[in-house]
Amino acid sequence: MRALNLTLLTDLYELTMMQGYYKNPTSQIVVFDAFYRKNPSDGAYAIMAGLEQVIEYVRNLHFSPDDIDYLRELKMFDEDFLEYLRGLHFTGDIYAIPEGTVIFPREPLIKVIAPVMEAQLVETALLNIINHQCLIATKASRVCYAAQGDGVMEFGLRRAQGPDAGIYGARAAMIGGCIGTSNVLTGQMFDVPVKGTHAHSWIMSFPDEYTAFKTYAELYPKACILLVDTYDVLESGIPNAIRVFSEMRDAGMEMKGYGIRIDSGDLAYLSKKAYEMLAAEGFEDAIISASSDLDEYLIDSMKTQGAKINSWGVGTNLITSGDWPAFGGVYKLAAIKNAWEDEFTPKIKLSENTEKVTNPCDKTIFRIYDTESGKIRADLICLAGEQFDESEDMILFDPIETWKKTRLKGGTYRLRELLLPVFQKGNCVYTSPSVMEIRDICTREKETLWDESRRLVNPQTVYVDLSDNLYKIKTDLLEEMSMKALENQ
Repeated sequence: MRALNLTLLTDLYELTMMQGYYKNPTSQIVVFDAFYRKNPSDGAYAIMAGLEQVIEYVRNLHFSPDDIDYLRELKMFDEDFLEYLRGLHFTGDIYAIPEGTVIFPREPLIKVIAPVMEAQLVETALLNIINHQCLIATKASRVCYAAQGDGVMEFGLRRAQGPDAGIYGARAAMIGGCIGTSNVLTGQMFDVPVKGTHAHSWIMSFPDEYTAFKTYAELYPKACILLVDTYDVLESGIPNAIRVFSEMRDAGMEMKGYGIRIDSGDLAYLSKKAYEMLAAEGFEDAIISASSDLDEYLIDSMKTQGAKINSWGVGTNLITSGDWPAFGGVYKLAAIKNAWEDEFTPKIKLSENTEKVTNPCDKTIFRIYDTESGKIRADLICLAGEQFDESEDMILFDPIETWKKTRLKGGTYRLRELLLPVFQKGNCVYTSPSVMEIRDICTREKETLWDESRRLVNPQTVYVDLSDNLYKIKTDLLEEMSMKALENQ
């Protein structure tokens, strides 16, 4: 991201549409919403991530001479349009939900208000960045929830779909709750903890397992995690690890950050046997770490079985979100305004699939919290500028199944607006926290979810509702378009 100009990281049709707008001059300012329709892994929530990279992309948005030369070679674009691109930069406004925030389907994660050509151009890269990092942050959150407070380390770099996916996937995993990553470049770029032990090849390169363990302990006495499954966990690995730990203790060394890692076999059974053997020699506080194609379901299952694992290394299924490979975010037009007009004209996309009918207008989101518990009651999508009185009763209804309603008594709830200004008139007005600060934000955010919405299977839905004013505009538009369709029959 820091080294590359990503302006051409876009679908060709964004550029062909831009030339179409250019050839048919318009002074339209538009509102686009980036949102998603379904939570990953059939969960009840997702985690916002990737905004810092969106900011970097927009800040650096420009067509270099090489970009212009390449587009000219395609023989699709006229010289006057290419000359326009030469001086293009982003001049609009962007609002976004901060990274680390719990998010839900259908609500705008990012809102772009800009001249139509600029708003169109940023679509592809914005979705590419947000879709990937939201997906991995959400997966990490689920894995960490299954671990029930145990440390989870991300170490999927070698299985990621390329260097960028490894780097920014590790960043997102840290936001979602991991305590460290094996990815050294991510550690350097984002100042996050890097962690790791050693491979089976380390053991195999020595004459015997004991010598390999002892040599490693001498090198890293304060981070001595020994991989015990190269030959035989219970007959060789654990006894040799205990021998080395005993020698360290007898030498008066501080026994901190020491333990074992098991990378194969029945991890639940082996961890319990390993704990018995370690505890019998006075090493009951040793770390017992496990790896081997783990995900949240396997971790949850092993917890149920009473596994003695207290540290988890999760690679492939975390960095690729193995069971849910795409986030599914979309970018849809919501309103248009000509330069001489004061108000936006709402726009709506129809579909035979009710879930795909978009929400029109320039919008914002209020999160509604229960004042007693601090938990989320619902999210309310409303018109930008709408105000609500927390001392008054509020009636919420499902915008699809409208008979589902609930009344919130005045004084029992509080509101928080989620969309914050990021760019104003092309200038960045937002400072991104560090990744570790975002991780802390995410931890607090997840605590606002009810336990029923955090469970891994069949979680309780968190409702995302529409305000009365927005709902009326939406239904009026649908009725208007339905009548026009009848007239044309």
